[in-house]
Amino acid sequence: MEDESNATFITFSGYVEVYRYRFVYFVVMFTVYILIICSNLSIVGLIWIHQNLHEPMYIFIAALLMNSILYCANIYPKVLIDILSEKQIITYQACLVQCFLYYSLSGSELLVLAAMAYDRYLSICKPLQYPTIMRKTTICSVLSLAWIVPACQVAVPVVLSADTKLCNFVLKGIFCNNSAYKLHCMSSRSLSVYGVVVLVNVVFLPMVFILFTYTKIFLITYQKCGAVRRKAAQTCLPHLLVLMNFSCLVTYDVIIVKLESDFPTTVRLIMTLQMILYHPLFNPIIYGLKMKEISKHLKRLFFQHKLQ
Repeated sequence: MEDESNATFITFSGYVEVYRYRFVYFVVMFTVYILIICSNLSIVGLIWIHQNLHEPMYIFIAALLMNSILYCANIYPKVLIDILSEKQIITYQACLVQCFLYYSLSGSELLVLAAMAYDRYLSICKPLQYPTIMRKTTICSVLSLAWIVPACQVAVPVVLSADTKLCNFVLKGIFCNNSAYKLHCMSSRSLSVYGVVVLVNVVFLPMVFILFTYTKIFLITYQKCGAVRRKAAQTCLPHLLVLMNFSCLVTYDVIIVKLESDFPTTVRLIMTLQMILYHPLFNPIIYGLKMKEISKHLKRLFFQHKLQ
């Protein structure tokens, strides 16, 4: 559908009886969004304030949580507006921007997790070399690449799709993902091949690197004393839990995009909500509970507020 200004509009059809349950949807989504912002920012603030948390591991955690905030800011405001609107629509250009941010930030998360795995490997297996390798310049370079590399790769199909003719104007979802490319009149083989290349570069290779790194950590620490094994488990377990959670996110996205026609709307909505509800909340909960130093500062902060 097109208006007088020739802007092409896409309709989201992924909601289930939004006209009947709009206020329930809104209250739940708005509450979760506030919890996500507060929980992530609380830990980022603690890392920023306390000098003993100004270590590479905690800086990477802060970057990961900031990435989650940006990820949610790309989705939640639009979803909340749509829930209260009579029509759930978005311009095609805005849809592509949302799609770009969604996948570039998802790719950045995995690359930051890969950087965290390498940081743990150096800290546990090569402690003498750790201070010379993990310097501030190294951390800044790694984080810059973690955000720039996925953005550059994801931008290519988005730019190429900007002027593509559409034959379908209904998107089976509540936000824009790769399903947007199914709106095209003709599917592009080159875009499909490039999408596989990006998937390998941004998802598969970093995941293999992470698994390889943690395998080496556990093999090396297994041969050492119990104290070293406990330290390795204490610092690596939260990262592995976050990686497993992110793997579920990627799996959900692939299933929804590839098999969307085989799922009822209700099932597809539940799977989509898994991606945007519990995933951004999972990271701060895990790091807040499992990372000893962060947990200690959180308890102190909570106890002080309670006394007041």
